[in-house]
Amino acid sequence: MESIETLEEFYRRHPVDNQLVFAENNTGQGHFNVFARKHCIQRTPFSRRDFYKITLIIGNGKMIYSDKQVPIDRPALVFSSPSVPSSWESGPGTQTGWFCLFTPAFASSPEHSGALQDFPLFKAGGNAVVFLDQPQLTFLTSILSKMMEEMDSDYAGKYDLLRNYLRIIMHEALKIAPLSNIETHTSAATRITAHFLELLERQFPIDSPEQFLKLKTANDFAQSLAVHTNHLNRSVKEITGKTTTQHISGRILKEAYALLKYTDWTVAQVANGLGFEEPAYFTNFYKKYTGLSPAMARVAGA
Repeated sequence: MESIETLEEFYRRHPVDNQLVFAENNTGQGHFNVFARKHCIQRTPFSRRDFYKITLIIGNGKMIYSDKQVPIDRPALVFSSPSVPSSWESGPGTQTGWFCLFTPAFASSPEHSGALQDFPLFKAGGNAVVFLDQPQLTFLTSILSKMMEEMDSDYAGKYDLLRNYLRIIMHEALKIAPLSNIETHTSAATRITAHFLELLERQFPIDSPEQFLKLKTANDFAQSLAVHTNHLNRSVKEITGKTTTQHISGRILKEAYALLKYTDWTVAQVANGLGFEEPAYFTNFYKKYTGLSPAMARVAGA
């Protein structure tokens, strides 16, 4: 299975009405499109995408991630990013709603300088599903309906307007999402821990066997963050209850799971991409945490 789905591949497998708006730079500043969910596929391929997507789901089903499944039995906003592989599986009944897809180039502007990967609902390990009550659903439905209308308009500034509508959706979701998903503490330990977790996550996904991890130990991260290793370890343990090494090992293990299950790379290529000098070191690491060798795990479905 391919590990990354491109915009072109998405449009090829997904029937849509406005087939003319396929250019990767259709806005003059990246790509944007919005659709009604009237052609909902029963199950989408489990993969990463090279674009961002926000979906308003009205209907039953579940979002499938590499480490969990999230049942959806009421209206919900789902945030999908290139860093998180996922799949959607429809449940019984009617599927409606909307979705928009866009590239980082479209979402960036002088007024909004924050990187998409830093937005809490797009971060790996965060809560990418936000459930809605009726007033929230009504408001977001109106925004997405306006976006649909605007895509068909001749207004010269329509993409600036669509960019603003997109930001409204993102920030409305932040208002709805539980506060635990958003950084609210400002202690030194919290800041150091947040920077560590962000630095850890930015090394993923591993998209090529030639790509490899540069930061693999607590000392590597401490040097990059310009703090003493003991200070980093204390901060991370205090805030998360887990050690720095546990976070690093857990994230590498999660990526190993995805690479073994969803790519055709050899075990040696997976080991190299994850920063192991020898495949045997990776095999020992994987077996320590899962009880299976990488080769056995691949045969068993990882």
